[in-house]
Amino acid sequence: MHKPPLTIGPVQTPLAYIAQRWTPSPRTLRRAALSAVVMSVFIIVTGGAVRLTGSGLGCDTWPKCTDDSLFATPEQGLHGAIEFGNRMLTYVLSAAVGWAIIATTAVKPRRRGLTRIAWSQFWIVMGNAVVGGITVFAGLNPWTVAGHFLLANALLTVTTVTWLRTREGDGAPRPRVPRPVRRLSWAIIVTSGLLIVLGTSVTGSGKHAGDSSNVPRMPWDWSDAAHVHAAAAWVVCALAVAMWLVLRVVDAPDDIRARARDLLIVLLAQGGIGYFQYFTHVPEILVGAHMLGSALMWIAVLRLALSLREREQTGSTVASRTDGALSNV
Repeated sequence: MHKPPLTIGPVQTPLAYIAQRWTPSPRTLRRAALSAVVMSVFIIVTGGAVRLTGSGLGCDTWPKCTDDSLFATPEQGLHGAIEFGNRMLTYVLSAAVGWAIIATTAVKPRRRGLTRIAWSQFWIVMGNAVVGGITVFAGLNPWTVAGHFLLANALLTVTTVTWLRTREGDGAPRPRVPRPVRRLSWAIIVTSGLLIVLGTSVTGSGKHAGDSSNVPRMPWDWSDAAHVHAAAAWVVCALAVAMWLVLRVVDAPDDIRARARDLLIVLLAQGGIGYFQYFTHVPEILVGAHMLGSALMWIAVLRLALSLREREQTGSTVASRTDGALSNV
């Protein structure tokens, strides 16, 4: 008898293999997404620490630290160790992003929209790594430094949206407040984004260039840039106060009003740090705290905006949550 010919079955990707054999619980999914948010904030703060310690050119080149070594060498001293350490944190960030991608991919039934958002994190990380390399080759050109920071905030945006979407269903978004309130939210988003962009103009023209060498600066006075930045901050604060008052007038749900309150608290703290650092000649520790506050402010803005609508649980989402609940029994 002739033996049947050997056949090769379909080849699975590692993600498909994991998704076929494992389903994360809703809690695991949320924690995976949150880990990417935490690391996004952490990489913003540590990136600022590299600049504030004058270690931006601690590694001579990229992707290696020197022409002959992947790692920092003793000759590069503390600055080399700080810059190389920040580069290594990119791998930790990538691990958190990878964990979020795996968890969203393994959800059953599959949530394609959530998976696409999670995968965009990977591409932003890769793109920003390249921009970081360009920044080194450009000798800490302030425009590339600003682009590097803004891409880090783009990653924070996507990780935060992914995290918030894990708490929702997959139905069509349904507003929870009147249209004028939602438009006010968009105004807060736009002005807050502009505020972050203007912050890079202060950094790019002021102190803490990132290295002790003659690093180029943006062509304007940093004090003037700081005043423009402060004016934008006052606009954001005024809009946030207006949102808090309007939500009380329209009797918005308690969780939305809590998000508006949280944003106000962050803005007040951030504004206080900003003015204090300006009048104390921008000490490094306060600049670092201001960068952390910037990230927390942006998260608060996004949480408020996304709380203004809800997504109903579709059949697939309900099934996914039921399966997760049963797996914890």
